[in-house]
Amino acid sequence: QSQFVESGGGLVQPGGSLRLSCAASNFTLTTYEIGWFRQAPGKEREGFSCISIFGLAEYSDSVKGRFTVSRDNAKNIVYLQMNSLEPSDTAIYYCAGRRRSAYVCNNHPQNDYIYWGQGTQVTVSS
Repeated sequence: QSQFVESGGGLVQPGGSLRLSCAASNFTLTTYEIGWFRQAPGKEREGFSCISIFGLAEYSDSVKGRFTVSRDNAKNIVYLQMNSLEPSDTAIYYCAGRRRSAYVCNNHPQNDYIYWGQGTQVTVSS
């Protein structure tokens, strides 16, 4: 079964950092645009970052300057480095992939994404 396997979530204090990993299982990442989404309690799932097959990343204003997405096609893994975490970043985080060859990525529409991770909880609290 092809899927993403996520890891790296947890509890962190405000101002802290976490790195999420998103490993592709049973398929090759090379031709997949990767999106990052999160769902906070009581809210809809939202896209906040993505990385194209060319390695160009985009970010929403809410995370720009604090989060960094990267991909290692040789290892078949995508990373989300999250710094200066805030309580408002508390959510379940998902990675997802779709076959798209555009130079610039985006997160829309969500139902275009073929493979999803299982989600990992990130809680920012003192």
